Order: sequence, then C-alpha cells, then structure tokens
Amino acid sequence: MRKITATLIAGLFATSVFAQTPATTTASTAAQAEAAKDVAKADAKHTKDVAKADAKVEKATAEAKADVAEAKADAAGKKAKADAKHAEKKAEAKADSVTSTR
Repeated sequence: MRKITATLIAGLFATSVFAQTPATTTASTAAQAEAAKDVAKADAKHTKDVAKADAKVEKATAEAKADVAEAKADAAGKKAKADAKHAEKKAEAKADSVTSTR
C-alpha cells in the first residue's frame, strides 16, 4: 500500500510540474509576440500619420507661396499701370504748359 501511495504522489508531482512548464512558456511567448506585433502596427500607423501631416504642411506652404507670388505680380502690374498714367499726365501737363506759354 505504501508503494502505491508513494507512486501516486510522485506521479501527481511529476504531472503538475510537466503540465505547468510548457503552458506558461508558450502563453508568455505568444503574449510577447502579440505585444510586439501591436507595437509594430502602432509604429507603422504613427509613421503614416506623420507623413500625411508633413504632406499637408508642404501643400499648404506651396499654396501660400503661390498666393504671395501672385499678389506680388498683381502689385507690380498695378504699380506699372499707375506709373504709366502718372507719366502720361505729366507729359500732358508739360504739353499744356508749352502751348499756353506760346
């Protein structure tokens, strides 16, 4: 009876040790792999979002520069037109003064 009891107890100990070791290792390895996968996904998404934001900033900057260039061109055109009118009026005034003095 002692041998049977000792064998049963030894069997229980061996079974419990054998059953716990692989399950814990596999579960923790799987959890670590899943965590690493989630981290990689989050990093990829973050990188993609940053790239999109950078593209939006570049687009807005390019549009602003185009608007500034257009405004400068309009201002230069208006200035040239005003200078031409001024020169024309000056010439007319000079012509009038020449004809009135004669």
